[in-house]
Amino acid sequence: MEENTTLPLIVFDKVEKQYNGITVLSETSFSIKNGEFVTLIGTSGCGKTTLLKLCNGLLLPDNGTVTIAGQDTKKTNLIALRRSIGYVIQTIGLFPHMTVAQNITYVPHLQRRPHRQHDAELAAELLQTVGLNSACAVRYPSELSGGEMQRVGIARALASRPRLMLMDEPFSAVDEITRRHLQQELMQIWRRQNLTVLFITHDIREALKLATRVLVMDQGKIIQDAAPDIIRLHPRTEFVRQLVNDSI
Repeated sequence: MEENTTLPLIVFDKVEKQYNGITVLSETSFSIKNGEFVTLIGTSGCGKTTLLKLCNGLLLPDNGTVTIAGQDTKKTNLIALRRSIGYVIQTIGLFPHMTVAQNITYVPHLQRRPHRQHDAELAAELLQTVGLNSACAVRYPSELSGGEMQRVGIARALASRPRLMLMDEPFSAVDEITRRHLQQELMQIWRRQNLTVLFITHDIREALKLATRVLVMDQGKIIQDAAPDIIRLHPRTEFVRQLVNDSI
């Protein structure tokens, strides 16, 4: 993904998406600037994951346009686009037959001729970035705890040096203490590396804690788009007000 900091990194323009004739995303328009940390929250089935998958071309809009770094997803090389974007999901999806180091360097390995020394250095650097000991590099996913696997998932997403990180409820399957540590590490990574993050969560406290902006979704629409303090103090609808009350 070529970086152009004069343009929004993500632009949705009147985007609609349907499944089997049922509209799951309706007339959705918003943009995200370089360097923002945007959280996306709403009830199950409101369209959050669909929106995220539209960002990396796993889905294409039925109507409207999705533009990533100036590229219309309907007109670009989707494989190249996906490899340029960090993508972290709840189930992590580590390859069980690969070591931690091999998992982390998988995408860079696809993009160039193999170079073992470079791969080892990259894996060690990224393990340190996510707070893991370099000794983890030779272990397999089955030998890791849930929190360690999530850290490896983040390291793998960072391996292609993305400007954009998409995260779909990445911390929901770990315990509360591990979750707080992962949140802190993610915030440090975001600040150090000037990432742009779009982060789905079902936890309003997490959404308000991490974000520079919060998008609240309901029934396939964004019903409020604002800074965390505005969401807290001036909820636009009863649905948003109830979400905020649940966080107190």
